Amino acid sequence: MRPNFLLSLTAAAVLTLSLAACSDKPEPVAEAPKLPPGVIQPEGNLQKGLKVAPVATSPFSEMLRVAGRVDFDEQRVARIGASVTGRVTDLYATLGQEVKAGQVLARLHSSELGAAQMAFLKSEAQTELQGRNAERARQLFAADVIGRGELQRRESELAIASAEMRAYRDQLRVLGMSQASIAELARSGSINSHSPVFSSISGTVVERNVAQGQVVQPADALYTVADLSRVWVVAEVPEQQAAQVAEGQSVDIEVPSLGNGAGSKSITGKLIYVGRTVNPQSRTVLVRTELENREGRLKPAMLASMLIAGKPVDQLVIPAASVVRDGNDELVYVEMPGNKYRLTKVKLGAESDGMRVVQNGVKAGDRIVVDGAFHLDNERKRLEQG
Repeated sequence: MRPNFLLSLTAAAVLTLSLAACSDKPEPVAEAPKLPPGVIQPEGNLQKGLKVAPVATSPFSEMLRVAGRVDFDEQRVARIGASVTGRVTDLYATLGQEVKAGQVLARLHSSELGAAQMAFLKSEAQTELQGRNAERARQLFAADVIGRGELQRRESELAIASAEMRAYRDQLRVLGMSQASIAELARSGSINSHSPVFSSISGTVVERNVAQGQVVQPADALYTVADLSRVWVVAEVPEQQAAQVAEGQSVDIEVPSLGNGAGSKSITGKLIYVGRTVNPQSRTVLVRTELENREGRLKPAMLASMLIAGKPVDQLVIPAASVVRDGNDELVYVEMPGNKYRLTKVKLGAESDGMRVVQNGVKAGDRIVVDGAFHLDNERKRLEQG
């Protein structure tokens, strides 16, 4: 009897202790409702650091980026040729050389020039002879030795000789002789068949298309000299965007070879020309700006990009700082009641002055995170991974 009593007493004690232990466990706490995917409810300092603003329309100037190049200022380029047909005997200017206006670039021998000088000297001698004959005829007519008809004939011969001499003088000027050289030819009577080729402007020799001993014609361009202290930058604007550009607009020019490509300091200029016609092959309109180049850093044919601010148009815009990326998607955080924010995919257009055009995804009046979106997105990713 006693062992059974002890077993019963022990079992009762164990049961009592078990029930006591169960009564000491804490009551289960209800879990917070789980937020839908893409929705976050930040807390503490993160919530305080967010800045929210409504989406609104604002005047927006689309920045057009078009490919271009540095080019010569065509008003400062001279293509220099010989004024007579002849054979090149001397070359004085080389490619890249700086030359002054009036400097001799080359010299050639021209039988054409020699023949023209000979004809001029003959006409000058004939004019002097006819002048003396006419003077003698006036004296004889005054002495009543010859009649008026003879005097008129002599004066007519003088007029014809003088006209021929003027024509040959003009021909020499066309062939490149100066007034001083013609006067020296008339004084000395010495024929010089060598014709110099002068530079018509000061600048740099950018082309030389002649070799010693070559026979050249007046139509041949022997040298091209360009004043590179000012250059053009030209570009082609697609015809769909041509209405957004006009003469006088300010443009930014990036020249990658100078180290001022995208993201670097650009060169500022103004459009001095917008084409009046569309290129039928490329469907583009030519635009041009002019830049100072006294240091010679800009060289014709350098590649460049021209950034042109279009005419302002009211459009729905958001700050570029409010946009976060997920792969190829662009997204913003839209404010919801209860300090919640919903990740929303948007389709955006051009960017200018830190603003992006909204094509769809949000509408005017929607409140989005405009400052702190990056940190908010990092917190969302951390919570989703955790």
